[in-house]
Amino acid sequence: MSASLTGTVALVTGASSGIGEASAAAFAAEGAAVALVARRRDRLDDLAARIGGAGGTALVIETDVTKENDAREAVRRTVSELGRLDILLNNAGVMLLGRIEGADTSQWRRMLDLNVTALMTLTHAALPHLLEAAAGEPRGVADIVNVSSVAGRVARVGSGAYNASKWAVNAFSDALRQEVTGRHVRVGLVEPGAVDTELASHNTDPEVVATMQRRFGAIERMSAGDIAEIVTFMVTRPRRVALNELLVRPTEQVD
Repeated sequence: MSASLTGTVALVTGASSGIGEASAAAFAAEGAAVALVARRRDRLDDLAARIGGAGGTALVIETDVTKENDAREAVRRTVSELGRLDILLNNAGVMLLGRIEGADTSQWRRMLDLNVTALMTLTHAALPHLLEAAAGEPRGVADIVNVSSVAGRVARVGSGAYNASKWAVNAFSDALRQEVTGRHVRVGLVEPGAVDTELASHNTDPEVVATMQRRFGAIERMSAGDIAEIVTFMVTRPRRVALNELLVRPTEQVD
C-alpha cells in the first residue's frame, strides 16, 4: 500500500459478513479505527474481538440502517466515540431477484430501502464529517466507497428491481462525486460480479435459484477478501489519485 490509514476512522455497513466484514478487517490492519455497523450483534462482537486482538480499534454499532434515525445515529456515534470520520463504506445490501410480472413488490421496497435510501441517508449524514476530515490531517482527503454490482451496468430478465437499485447507486455516486471532488472527498464505486458471500442465499424462488446455478455454478467465484483488497487499495491511494469506478468480475464470468 502506498499510504497507511493510521489516525483515520472508517464506518463500514454490512460489517457482520462478506465484503463488509473483510473490508473492516482490512481497514483495521492498515491502522484505521473502524465502526462496525450491522444488525447481527454476535457477529460484530466476534469481528471486533479479532480486530482488538490484532491491536486494532473497533466500535460495534448494532442497528438497522434502513431506519433513518438509526442510520444517522450510527454516524453520530462513530464521530462521538472514535473522534472523526474519514472513510464511509456503504456495503450493506440485499439481492432479491425475480421477474417483474407478478412480483412481490414488498421485496422491491426492501431492496430500495437498504440498497438505495439507507446508502443515501448514511452518505448525507457522514458528508459534513468527511469534508472536515478532508480539509485537515492526517491525509487531506476522505473517501466514500459505494458497493454496487455488475447489475448496475447490465440489465437482465429476472433482475429488474435489483438492477434499478444498483443503477440508482451508480447515478447517485457520480453526481455526488462531481459535487465534492474539488474538496478532496473521493467517491468510489465498486461493481463486483459473482462473489462467494451470503448475498445469493437471500433468494429462495426455485426459478431464480436454478437461473443462478446455470450462470455461476461452474465458475470460480471471487472471495469477499478479493473485494476488500480492492476497496482498501482505493482508499489508500495518494491524495492526488481518485479511483471513481471499478468493475471486477471472476475471470470466468462472461457478463
